Amino acid sequence: MEQEEAEPHVLMFPFPALGHVNPMLKLAELLSLSGLRITFLNIHRIHQTLVLHTNLQSRFSRFPKFRFQTITDGLPPNYTGGLTKLSELTHSMEAVTKPLLRQMLVSRQLGPIPTCIILDGFFSFMVDVDAEPKIPVFCFRTVSACSFWAYSSIPRLIEDGQLPVKGEEDMDRMIEGVAGMENILRCRDLPSFSRVGDQTDPILQYSVNQTIQSSKAHSLILNTFEDLEGPILSRLRSRCPNVYAIGPLHAHLKSRLSGEITRPEPESSNGYWKVDRSCLAWLDAQPSKSVVYVSFGSVTVMGDRQFREFWHGLVDSGRRFLWVVRPNLVGGKDGENGIPAELVEGTKERGCMVGWAPQEEVLRHEAIGGFLTHCGWNSTLEGIVSSVPMICWPQFADQLTNSRYVSEVWRIGVDMKDVCDREIVARMVNDVMENRRNELMGSVIETAKLANTSVEEGGSSFRDLERMINDIRLLWRRRIKRSFPPA
Repeated sequence: MEQEEAEPHVLMFPFPALGHVNPMLKLAELLSLSGLRITFLNIHRIHQTLVLHTNLQSRFSRFPKFRFQTITDGLPPNYTGGLTKLSELTHSMEAVTKPLLRQMLVSRQLGPIPTCIILDGFFSFMVDVDAEPKIPVFCFRTVSACSFWAYSSIPRLIEDGQLPVKGEEDMDRMIEGVAGMENILRCRDLPSFSRVGDQTDPILQYSVNQTIQSSKAHSLILNTFEDLEGPILSRLRSRCPNVYAIGPLHAHLKSRLSGEITRPEPESSNGYWKVDRSCLAWLDAQPSKSVVYVSFGSVTVMGDRQFREFWHGLVDSGRRFLWVVRPNLVGGKDGENGIPAELVEGTKERGCMVGWAPQEEVLRHEAIGGFLTHCGWNSTLEGIVSSVPMICWPQFADQLTNSRYVSEVWRIGVDMKDVCDREIVARMVNDVMENRRNELMGSVIETAKLANTSVEEGGSSFRDLERMINDIRLLWRRRIKRSFPPA
């Protein structure tokens, strides 16, 4: 047997957006802890930014079988479109990155032929599963199981005439015929791309097609856990060949690292901006459960009017708040000129603003009592694990479905979807911090216990990760047997 075939080799390739790269890195660390050989392929400009602003190198330097590789997406080094210009990004990657990846695999530039490829399911087109050499593809979807199930329902809803949505007056119509979601989803709770009036819209078609392809992959990996989304996971298993529910990944990684005698810094920081840790000292000086943490993730951009409505709402609520105002959060003239002076003045008494925060640490802090969030799936899981009730202001993609489940199914927060009004902001902040606090805290504490139990030895996510690792090793043994049959 050739030396390079002596062990399983996993190639991992995330979609180039922070909400996708972050969980893929955590999964890579988990797989590295198991002793697997990992090659993590990333778009060059994304990798360089992570190296600049995170502890990426130190975290993975302790794994001798791990290495980073980079590839181009065919766009300029200073490109900032990301998910906001999805068509431009995917067209470039299909034209430039896909053939280059194929060449790198054939030439062994990425090392031995991978035992499997863990590919972000949002660009399943990157690998032709029938091309030689045939490599099993494990699709990793970074969204919730409920939103993935909603994605997969779109073709049926179009066929039934429930889509497209016929206008604002149609938004609160209940969606029918989605198994497991009866009496839960309204039109406004479907993934954002379903709101288009034309069913041939390219973003709609792309999202649906990638979901269909994900379901056909060798395996489907989800960052969720059985006790949170068990009914939907059961539905998915009826369509997908093999489903691994191994989340919450950040809690899973923390649990496995806790057994190490020597390990790097406790927080696995994955970000595009320099973390401002001064906010932790500010939190130390605040009373227990008195602060609302406000962060809209790495992609959401709001207009100046929306920014001011949130500012007024937070100040009018009378609550302390820690607000992440990243450099590109606000569009328009004030976004170009920085934070408005009156906001700085108005938050001196009860507020703190930073450009980027160590979110996992912040949410675990004793001073945090609520989380005003865009309801991206990573943030939602971090809020759950930290037992922090949420005020959801979703903007696009899976966030709209997540927020509905947070408020109406899991009962761990409130949904402020499709509104941005200072009075509503103030009211919902006070609902979470006081008026409905006991009700919400009871649900979120119980959900947090289930999340943490799932990643402990014997838990559902722990078992699914072990099963996935064993299945990867089995794939390798089968390939070796075919390549090197007994004499």
